[in-house]
Amino acid sequence: MFQTAPGTPLRQLPRRRNRLLACVALLAASLGASGCVYRMVVQQGNFLDGRQVSQVQVGMTRGQVRFLLGTPMLPDAFDRDRWDYLYTLDAPRTKDNTRQRLTIFFTEDKVARIENVGAPTTPAPGTTAAEPPVSVPAPAPAAPPSDPR
Repeated sequence: MFQTAPGTPLRQLPRRRNRLLACVALLAASLGASGCVYRMVVQQGNFLDGRQVSQVQVGMTRGQVRFLLGTPMLPDAFDRDRWDYLYTLDAPRTKDNTRQRLTIFFTEDKVARIENVGAPTTPAPGTTAAEPPVSVPAPAPAAPPSDPR
């Protein structure tokens, strides 16, 4: 039969067992919900390097900007003279969220204005400032008009 501690009536055993089971279930539930779920770091968009962003200047052609920064992630369907370079980094465990936006406006296929919201303009800490800038190819000269005779 049941062995009990001296002075413990038999009718208290089921209550103690139920309390013990409830405590074990509560402990298991709290461990399961405490963060054993992996939350991945999500990067989206165009990662912009400070050396390249600082080289974009008013008067550059579309080809030169594309050579420096790449194709914009978000082409504007309504305004072909606007390129948006967006970058987001969501790290849920550290709550470290990064948002960067670089918008380049063109007039007659040349950079007219640059809006920078959070994009780096200095070299990253791992790179040296002595690195040479990226050489941007000059636009090809326009061919002379052919004589239609």
